Amino acid sequence: MSEQTDCPQCSSPYAYPMGEIMICPECNHEWNPQIQADLQAQAKQADELIVKDANGNRLANGDDVTIIKSLPVKGAPKPIKIGTKVNNITLVDGDHNISCKVPGFGAMMLKSEFVKKA
Repeated sequence: MSEQTDCPQCSSPYAYPMGEIMICPECNHEWNPQIQADLQAQAKQADELIVKDANGNRLANGDDVTIIKSLPVKGAPKPIKIGTKVNNITLVDGDHNISCKVPGFGAMMLKSEFVKKA
């Protein structure tokens, strides 16, 4: 055996190869490790969150963005001004899809349509 492969169904460490497939003696599950890896890669790509800024540029975790519109904040005496740079954003799923820390305001959720990639 070249490498230890656990069963994806029952996590048994006793799986053994038979030709190109692996067989689990505990649950009788058979699988092809190469096909299993390809399926996991495709599922990871499908789950990847795609967020675009106001100009259509794709955003990623850790990017820096600039606010393109004056944004009023409930409970704050002044809005977030145009041109405010926000560092190290985190992408989340939902209506407000950017989680960040805005200088002078603290932690906040923003919509991607009001920012551009810096």
